[in-house]
Amino acid sequence: MNYFFWEKHSSVSEFFLLGFSRDSKINIILFNIFPFLCLSTCRQGLIVTLIHLDSCLHTPMYFFLSVLSLLDMNYVTITAPQMLVHLVCQKKTISYIGCVMQMYIFLVLGISEGWLFSVMAYDRYVAICHPLRYKIIMSPWLCGAMVVFCGLWGVSCSLVYIVFTIRLPHCGPNEINHFFCEVPAVLKLACADTSLNDQVDCILGFILLLVPLSFIPTYYICISATILRIPFTQSQLKAFSTCTSHITVVTMFCEPTMSMYMKPGADASPERDEKLALFYNVFSAFLNPIIYSLRNKDVKRAFL
Repeated sequence: MNYFFWEKHSSVSEFFLLGFSRDSKINIILFNIFPFLCLSTCRQGLIVTLIHLDSCLHTPMYFFLSVLSLLDMNYVTITAPQMLVHLVCQKKTISYIGCVMQMYIFLVLGISEGWLFSVMAYDRYVAICHPLRYKIIMSPWLCGAMVVFCGLWGVSCSLVYIVFTIRLPHCGPNEINHFFCEVPAVLKLACADTSLNDQVDCILGFILLLVPLSFIPTYYICISATILRIPFTQSQLKAFSTCTSHITVVTMFCEPTMSMYMKPGADASPERDEKLALFYNVFSAFLNPIIYSLRNKDVKRAFL
């Protein structure tokens, strides 16, 4: 995965990111809007700090929420600064090595987050369906092990994606119709058959998206059955509220991701993919604190 391996197979040393528009006026407008969305990283950092400082938030649910916030912070950090610079600068290039690193880190974060959503659903399942055994089952050791598992899946499977991507030669053109380096957009520039990559993407997409996400409906069916057996109380409403927040966040992340990574490259629309990537990269990170945390009474109390 080094530069010399690539140099033998490609004549492209850097890529040109087309971004959202070539109209400078539109780019200036976008440059004034996007910083407010990117400030979501500050809110994510606030949530992580609150969970760390407030002992009442030292529970598995908030531990997983802090990990989710860290992943979202990094999502924005690896793409948004470059995007903002390219909106106002004439030179919109990224080196090949920089492009590979951006793709790899982005995939690591995305795959880890997909599995983390399943872990969070399991946490809610144990908390609601087995409340008396919750602290025993969701021990600090198990919580840490599950987060490490998510990270290892992200690191190892992202490597497979990247190896199959960089094996393809790039002879030109070198214009990526996207605002950052993402695998589907880079594959379109390859001057070789990408059918094997499409098959690998489909298989990995099934393993990394559909398998972990298939656990979530199963857990929530069990949760719903348990909640409906409880007399209608404030606790029942709180349980439903927590589950609704999680399902909303999962849907916002997974639907666009599956649309991007589980379809053949020939069927991909650059403009549509760019909008989907913007949604699950920037908008999702912007909305997650509002949906999952800032409407939560415990987090509000910790903040105050």
